[in-house]
Amino acid sequence: MSKVDAHQSGVTGTTRLTLKIWHPDCWTLEVTDSTDAGMIAHTVYNTPADTVTGHFTVYADQVDQIDEFIERTRESQLTDSVSVLSPRHEFDKNVSNAGNTTREIMVEYNPENSMTDSLLAYGFVHDAPVRVDNGWEYWPLIDTNQRDELEERLAALEDEKGAEIEVTKVASISNTTNQIEHQQDKLSNRQREVFELACEHNYYAWPRETTTRELADELDISKTTLLEHLRKAEAKLLNQYE
Repeated sequence: MSKVDAHQSGVTGTTRLTLKIWHPDCWTLEVTDSTDAGMIAHTVYNTPADTVTGHFTVYADQVDQIDEFIERTRESQLTDSVSVLSPRHEFDKNVSNAGNTTREIMVEYNPENSMTDSLLAYGFVHDAPVRVDNGWEYWPLIDTNQRDELEERLAALEDEKGAEIEVTKVASISNTTNQIEHQQDKLSNRQREVFELACEHNYYAWPRETTTRELADELDISKTTLLEHLRKAEAKLLNQYE
């Protein structure tokens, strides 16, 4: 059942919000609920086979937890293929790397089992990377419709997808400006430069309008270096949506 706090219902105009979502037949929820790893969804690409391939970063306290996550993802009947990208750092499998263990993967799956198109149909525009943890998705969104219809739209979306949806944060666009600027203060100069360039070139658009190779070439750095700065910036900025 969707939940909108009373103080939230008074917000008017274009709004930025975070939806905490559970829905059936979703491999990301299935695997994060059954393992000790979480993940960040960066972008999704259409494929000729009427499936989509998503780019994800898996994170955990220890390498073996990530290995279990990848194995469960491969075993899931809701995924078609899983590719593990070459790691940017070497990890000691016998040592806990608490809070600092990640792996990037590409997963092919059926787009009908995603919330992306349904959210767009109800006026919610994807705004930033999606975090998935403990069997829940956290979607940072911009609501392009009337605020007084929010609860009704969320209820209709729940019915359509058999989902559970909770609004965890909502604010008018104008009220979030100072907060976003404060979050960006946490970035290093290089992280800020990379993140702002990515935004300028619609790297976070859906579908994506540039590539990490193109961004790296513009900054005259390697793709690996760019990804490292970008992922660190995203990890810091994601806190604003919790």
